[in-house]
Amino acid sequence: MIRSALVGLVLVASSPALAASRPRYGGELRAAHAGPPEIGEPALADTPMEAALLGLLTRPVCRLDADGRLHPTLARELARPVPQALRVTLASAASATALARALTRLSSPEAQSPYRALLYPLRGEGRQVTSTGATLELPLAFPWPDLERSLCHPALATPPAPGSGPFKAAGRGVLEAQTAWPEGRPYLDRLALTATDERGLTRLWTARQVQVELGTPPDTDTLTGAALYATYLAYSPRKVPTDFRQAVESAIDREDLTRLFVKGPAVPMANLLPPALMPPGARPRPGAPPVGAARKVTLVYDGALADQRAVAERIQVKLHDQGYTVALEPQSRAALRSRQAKGDFELMLSAVLLPPVPGPALAVVLEAGGRRDLLGVELPPIGALTDAGARDARSRERALALAPSVPLIPLYAQGLGLRAAPEVTDLELDAQGLPVLEGAWLAPAEASGGGGRP
Repeated sequence: MIRSALVGLVLVASSPALAASRPRYGGELRAAHAGPPEIGEPALADTPMEAALLGLLTRPVCRLDADGRLHPTLARELARPVPQALRVTLASAASATALARALTRLSSPEAQSPYRALLYPLRGEGRQVTSTGATLELPLAFPWPDLERSLCHPALATPPAPGSGPFKAAGRGVLEAQTAWPEGRPYLDRLALTATDERGLTRLWTARQVQVELGTPPDTDTLTGAALYATYLAYSPRKVPTDFRQAVESAIDREDLTRLFVKGPAVPMANLLPPALMPPGARPRPGAPPVGAARKVTLVYDGALADQRAVAERIQVKLHDQGYTVALEPQSRAALRSRQAKGDFELMLSAVLLPPVPGPALAVVLEAGGRRDLLGVELPPIGALTDAGARDARSRERALALAPSVPLIPLYAQGLGLRAAPEVTDLELDAQGLPVLEGAWLAPAEASGGGGRP
């Protein structure tokens, strides 16, 4: 695993010499996916499916591969000229300006995004990021060796624009390779994307009309990404009884919830961080509190997500036995983020795509749980540890210790399931659990347009 050095860390993208030695390019890959709404704002496109699709058109400055190694993508170079600053060099001044604007917008309190916690270690919390030519200088307020890994999160990408992703839009459902992509142009010439529903996915796959299926249910031939899309039941301590957490813990069976009401690859989550970041420990299930007078509460959830609707209905049923009458209210994701930031809710299903690193993930969870006041207390001691393993261990310990003081009840974590036809080669998932489609290629016999990798 590449660890961030305190001084002189330089990570350089693929050089022209390496790109020249690549095999031949070509072919069109046909892919289908369960169609999410089109979202152009990376901080709102945070389900694994949305992040995967948006990632074809725009990227953050880097990505982490499945082994945790860091690869510059949109960036040409990430360097530490001094321990307390990170220099990001991009391909052009326009790209640097776009990235500076995206980071500044995300870090603004008006953004009301839990992902602004990823920029908290920057001086001024990232609110005044500027660029000089093709370079951004990111000074730190305190040591944070995981800054490079934080910047790989999909929410820190720029809005889609020419040159900001490995592919570019070339008509409805058609993407073409970006020949000047800093990592080296994709092997494929084109991607043909079909948005459909679950039955459509099955029909297209069975008829061999597509070669890659995104969002497939778990099966023997399903490739499953890391389960880092974490869903919590958030509650307002000011608006619900003090025994509410105990009532939920005694009423909700996470195993049943995950198995029966959540589609796609998912795992129960009993801690603030999902099992992918912190192995689950045995937690005794508390007894039910005494049932008092009937209490009425409203649970808001993401109306665009069928999983959240099913889970909300299940919680409604289970809390009825604890003396709660739960009204359900679907909302848009933007409205949910706004209400969560303001504390304007009683109950809310809150889901965030956590980075694959415990320290930055803890920061996002604290922000999502309304405990931004803890960031300045918890993050500096974590960042002071130079060893990555020690930082990860400290983050896990603090997640366990802080759980009672964060008004989030962990429920489950989801990943992205996909499957590919035999002719699709080198299709990999990164540490975030997202497919790296620009690295896939088609066997020569299947590649249309005379390309393919020998």
